[in-house]
Amino acid sequence: MPSPQVLQPVLKMKVDELFLNWLSDPTTQSILKNYLDLIKSGQPIELGTGDVPDKRSLSFNENNNVASQKNLAEKRPAPLSTPFGTPSTSTLPSRSSSNTRMTGPSGRVLRRSLSTKKAQVRTEEPVTTALSESIPKFYFPQGRPQANLNIDGLISKIEKIFSQFPNERATIEDMGQVAKACECPLYWKVPLFCSAGGDRTGFVSVHKFVAMWRKTLLTCHDDASKFVHLLAKPGCNYLEQDDFIPFLQDVVNSHPGLAFLKEAPDFHSRYITTVIQRVFYNVNRSWTGKITCSELRKSNFLQNVALLEQEEDVNQLTEFFSYEHFYVIYCKFWELDTDHDLYIDQKDLAGHNDQAISQKMIERIFSGTVTRDRRVYKEGRLSYADFVWFLISEEDKKTDTSIEYWFRCMDLDGDGVLSMYELEYFYEEQCQKLEAMAIEPLPFEDCLCQMLDLVKPEVEGKITLRDLKRCKMAHIFFDTLFNIEKYLDHEQKDPFSVIRDVETDGQELSNWEKYAAEEYDILVTEEAGNDQCNDVYENPLSPLGQHISSELGLTKRHFFEIPTPHCNLDLDEYEYDDDFE
Repeated sequence: MPSPQVLQPVLKMKVDELFLNWLSDPTTQSILKNYLDLIKSGQPIELGTGDVPDKRSLSFNENNNVASQKNLAEKRPAPLSTPFGTPSTSTLPSRSSSNTRMTGPSGRVLRRSLSTKKAQVRTEEPVTTALSESIPKFYFPQGRPQANLNIDGLISKIEKIFSQFPNERATIEDMGQVAKACECPLYWKVPLFCSAGGDRTGFVSVHKFVAMWRKTLLTCHDDASKFVHLLAKPGCNYLEQDDFIPFLQDVVNSHPGLAFLKEAPDFHSRYITTVIQRVFYNVNRSWTGKITCSELRKSNFLQNVALLEQEEDVNQLTEFFSYEHFYVIYCKFWELDTDHDLYIDQKDLAGHNDQAISQKMIERIFSGTVTRDRRVYKEGRLSYADFVWFLISEEDKKTDTSIEYWFRCMDLDGDGVLSMYELEYFYEEQCQKLEAMAIEPLPFEDCLCQMLDLVKPEVEGKITLRDLKRCKMAHIFFDTLFNIEKYLDHEQKDPFSVIRDVETDGQELSNWEKYAAEEYDILVTEEAGNDQCNDVYENPLSPLGQHISSELGLTKRHFFEIPTPHCNLDLDEYEYDDDFE
């Protein structure tokens, strides 16, 4: 007797249960006993329409009867209550060893098994619905493909440009024309050059470039994905900080608004470091240190890159490339870095803005919660790259990144919620500073009521990051708890002016842009005053100042020149890679 199809465990239990119920029925046992007597006597079995519940008839020929008697003589009988076990005297044999269909009363059981097998096979078939076929593709991680893109036409334009170069090879100086033929912004030229292998050979052949650009067009369908593909390391679909260095070095070397920096090459790395930190500050919203295509699409960085070609004054591009902003940030860092090793400790940072920030907050900054350099926590030192994040966040607490920055610092237990204990922890030092200034501090209970009314948290007694971003007054909240100078400024302001500031938010210069413009004017005025003092006392300019003045024909220091104190820096001790760890 061939073995039946193996059933699924749950389904087999149900079949066994039904078989036992059928076999235990008195009517079934009576019928089976009569059939057994007929088989023993060698008489044919004829089933009527009313003998069995399913009203089917089965007939056996003489060969079946002989075979059944032979099988019964060889096998021991088994109890009727044992399903699918050793065949008993009441089990009818099959007609042949190769036939899977059984005859007799047990044929019904086997038919159930076969139907179960069919059901099992049916469930394994893939189910396709009309609904799934009607849903169009909506996720395009590399950008939505352009329907009418003529790749061959673009390639022919590129080949025509390369035909103008000797041996159809393009150097870095020729890549501006190639970038335009690729319909890319001008300052994509170095990413295009390096992606085609030009950084290794010093030139790019037409065949290598065409192969690279064709592959890029077939796999990347928008500017963000193309830019990431060109700058990223092989096998990566994101950008890290050091991926931007060749691109930004070309901007420094070739942009007319930065031509004066050619006379101070040692400060190229400082400017590049500043721009890279500002790019990640504004674009890398996930705080991973890896800029993805999605984050690049949501930002306006590529629009600013395109504007570099049109805008000769980089100071107009205040979000990323402004030299004035770099000047302010670096001067502020230089003032705090008393030993000029390009690192500052807690004591140095406490001197920022005349010790306005509380010591508890400074300790939190150095705890590593908002810094990427591991040495900040291990060695207690803050690099220039991390200082860029600190200064922008300190001077403009209205942006999403700055709110996240200070929220991380205040969330002592890292549970994503600012509890009343954490607010009190920071406010205690504010009270001590106010008392030292002979100002009676507001009791914490009253201050807490004001802060809760200001933020209006969704869950009572728990302030979340979402609450602070929604309330539009996070800068007042943070300054109240850890910046004494700005806290007093807010207290002296007209309450209605705060409301007006909220209503006009985004319609004027940001707090950071206002701060950078004011500080730049102050620094330039101080530098001009120092020049006048040098003229009165007949003290010569620093070597760098003399060099720039003589080259540019200036009687005074150039408007963009590095401040005089910077000239005392031992540039050989500066390691550029440290800023990106």
